[in-house]
Amino acid sequence: MSILGYRAQTTPFFIRAHCIVLLAVNVPKTRRTYCKKCGRHQPHKVTQYKKGKDSLYAQGKRRYDRKQSGYGGQTKPIFRKKAKTTKKIVLRLECVDSNCRSKRMLAIKRCKHFELGGDKKRKGQVIQF
Repeated sequence: MSILGYRAQTTPFFIRAHCIVLLAVNVPKTRRTYCKKCGRHQPHKVTQYKKGKDSLYAQGKRRYDRKQSGYGGQTKPIFRKKAKTTKKIVLRLECVDSNCRSKRMLAIKRCKHFELGGDKKRKGQVIQF
């Protein structure tokens, strides 16, 4: 046993075990999954959820604009200690049944690269450039 002790020897394994591996994610454009409205599994159209445009007339925005107007500089704190490098991906599932068309969200894990309906990887395939 070294001078640093047992803990120092095991630290690299501890770090490696708790490290999150961020890989490219490829999701198919259609998925057969449960529809709450139909009450059974149906094919769903998959798209990526995007945040809508902020409304100028929301109560918080009106209050913020009123407070900011006039003299006095920035009135509310601006957050600058961002820690995350990725966002969680949210899938928007829409039932393809003509009578249903219900939509729901499904959050998946974080990833740096997200692809919707890309080419599938084949086992033993030669990579072409």
